[in-house]
Amino acid sequence: MRKNSIKNIRINGEVMRVISEAIRFSKDPRISPMTSVMEVEVAPDLKTCKVWVSVLGDDMDRKKTMEGLQSATGYIRSTIAKEINLRNTPTLKFIMDDSIEYAINMSKKIDEVTAADAKAQEARKEEKEEEE
Repeated sequence: MRKNSIKNIRINGEVMRVISEAIRFSKDPRISPMTSVMEVEVAPDLKTCKVWVSVLGDDMDRKKTMEGLQSATGYIRSTIAKEINLRNTPTLKFIMDDSIEYAINMSKKIDEVTAADAKAQEARKEEKEEEE
């Protein structure tokens, strides 16, 4: 099976759905309720799976959530095995995804620059009117 084949894309989608549900119903108090599965990449041989997760909160929430996900790996793998009929149940590797936080930060910076630019244009306009 090739990496970007239709079959692999469908498997990634199903594994992502099952992992999201397993995280939501997990009883580990360390896992933040604001945890989102951003992307899942199952290897073509179905042996390994990289899971990118995003946690809304501070660094301590992220650290605790990653610890909780590492300890809940067995539960999540068993859920995948029950829900999806795959030849192998992949081993999971959780990776923290900071893309949402980065996007929010960039959006704030763009808003600040836009506001500063609007102020500068208004100041130029007032100077021009005073000269005339």
